[in-house]
Amino acid sequence: MGRADEGDPDAMADRWSIWAAGAAGTVRRMAAKASLAIPAAGLATAFATGIVPGFVSGARAETTPKRIVSINACADQLLLALADPGQIAALSPYAGDARLSFMAAQARRFHIASGSAEETLQMQPDLVLAGVFSKGSTRAILKSQGLRVEELRPVSTIDDGIAQIRHVAAEVGHEDRGEALVGRIEAARAALAGRYAEKPVTALFLQRRGYVTGGRTLIGDILSTAGIGNAAESLGLSFGGQVSLETVLATRPDVLMVASARPGTADQGIALLSHPALAALYPTEKRIVMPERLTVCAGPALAEALERFRTEADRVLGGPPS
Repeated sequence: MGRADEGDPDAMADRWSIWAAGAAGTVRRMAAKASLAIPAAGLATAFATGIVPGFVSGARAETTPKRIVSINACADQLLLALADPGQIAALSPYAGDARLSFMAAQARRFHIASGSAEETLQMQPDLVLAGVFSKGSTRAILKSQGLRVEELRPVSTIDDGIAQIRHVAAEVGHEDRGEALVGRIEAARAALAGRYAEKPVTALFLQRRGYVTGGRTLIGDILSTAGIGNAAESLGLSFGGQVSLETVLATRPDVLMVASARPGTADQGIALLSHPALAALYPTEKRIVMPERLTVCAGPALAEALERFRTEADRVLGGPPS
């Protein structure tokens, strides 16, 4: 079928690259500037594995944190939505990227940091929000200095997103804001639930370089909520993977999902989405458009993602059966 294995590192890197914002430089330089007592023999292990020997995770604070630093793009958005402005000491390098961040406009009011261990330590935060794909050596150094580091996992279901919102809301001391956001998400989910269950339809979320999104993902859960089949599952892709143009054409989903109505031809990876064969089968009226800023992270984007998907699905599919 011309499909790349779903574990292909390049394909996965495209999808998770924003989780990898971390420190520049070597562990040795970071350790030296942070005055860490790490044996020289252990530095090679730390550099190779991203784990600094002997670190102890920071203790959970009993008071509301006053200086919070985010070194993760999805954590940025949660922090902006849930914390007081005065609690936010710094955000990650991706926070102001309007293509990837739902909260980019709000982020521009705050300090955008490098995400390095060195700079983070200098800011003396009492809470650091990171991702499990943030640079391992950075997280280890911060923990070894006694900082409290909360590590967020990528969200693969709506329920995961809700649980993560509640967790971060509790960490920053604003559970009420978390519940308000959850309420908007639940209302949007209820409006979408089973909308197309009686109208057999399949969709395929096709991205640059032929990457498609599988069922065990947030997009997969949104499709399932609406009662729409995910064509990637028929290709044996649980999480996602690269497929050829020929495979997409042979699979023939009813509609395509894309990140942009006008993908352009800036490079070969994105030009695939404008291929004449795809354009013939899937003109604009057969493409559900879900911008990346709504799908890269859950958090505050999730309610709008559900609402946008319902609106786009109704446009393309003509609404649910009456």
